[in-house]
Amino acid sequence: SSEVLEAIENVIQDVLKSVAQNKAPVLTLANRSDWRNIEFKDSVGLQMIPHCTTKQIRSDCPRSAPKFALMLKILSMIYKMVQSNTYATKRDIYYSDTLLFGSQSVVDNIINDISCMLKIPRRSLHILSTTKGFVAGNLSYTEEDGTKVNCTCSATVLTVPSNVQGIKNLISQAKFMLIVEKDATFQRLLDDDFCHKLSPCIMITGRGVPDLNTRLLVRKLWDSFQIPVFTLMDADPHGVEIMCIYKYGSVSMSFEAHHLTVPAIKWLGLLPSDLKRLNICKDVLIPFTKQDQNKLASIQKRPYIACQPMWKKELEIMAASKLKAEIQALTSLSSDYLSRVYLPNKLQFGGWL
Repeated sequence: SSEVLEAIENVIQDVLKSVAQNKAPVLTLANRSDWRNIEFKDSVGLQMIPHCTTKQIRSDCPRSAPKFALMLKILSMIYKMVQSNTYATKRDIYYSDTLLFGSQSVVDNIINDISCMLKIPRRSLHILSTTKGFVAGNLSYTEEDGTKVNCTCSATVLTVPSNVQGIKNLISQAKFMLIVEKDATFQRLLDDDFCHKLSPCIMITGRGVPDLNTRLLVRKLWDSFQIPVFTLMDADPHGVEIMCIYKYGSVSMSFEAHHLTVPAIKWLGLLPSDLKRLNICKDVLIPFTKQDQNKLASIQKRPYIACQPMWKKELEIMAASKLKAEIQALTSLSSDYLSRVYLPNKLQFGGWL
């Protein structure tokens, strides 16, 4: 915490120095969303290059002055929280003054900018993000406040903890971890008792694009148990994008890649090649939209696809067919095909990429 306080004090001192010299204070930020500032490393995923281009948030420019003021406001809130050892969610911060902040996304963006500027992970700034992910299966752990959590015997799903860094005493006999893209598929697998039937496993869903806590938990479980990690996604560009976020990270959070990515992740399904192999009825396939085509074209150009020839092939199959399929398409074969046939066969015979 002293490191956080010192980092904020340094920023404020620079602002005061500028004011004392009759200069307009500026805050300098890394360009987080610029691909030119990102390098791809097989072992880490997408990470920020050490000397990246920066942008200035100026206090004397009408366009950036409001952001400058909001950054100082949130810095002062973080400073108080670290001093008093209290925590707040991003939502709490927004609701402390909705008129001032205008929208939740403004707050979220500024918090990521501050984290990147100070080079301090968000949880060390005492800001928690509300969790939307779920976890189930063969896993127990103790939360920071001493609460014992057991996912194994719970028939209901458990929410991913909001302070992943604080959990300890992780115990699991799981043979693998399965990341499921969507809540509906996750619930279906739970109903079919998938976590225990085949072999003990841990299932996680970020319910779409994963939040920070879900990604942190996947990484922590992988660090703790070093078991295979598989993804089950829709066979569409959106599903591939989500899988890439878990495996390689995202451009906007590349400054925190080391805590968030799991490059060992394997693509289990639904593969575009599975659709033909399983003779999935054309009626349940969905034609591409223009947006799907653009998304797929942008994914195909990304640096990590070049080092994944098998993935590249699957994306080419998808691009050529201009068709996408949800995991639910497997129910056209039989209602429990996913848990009874598809996943057991894939896991037994190594049907992943």
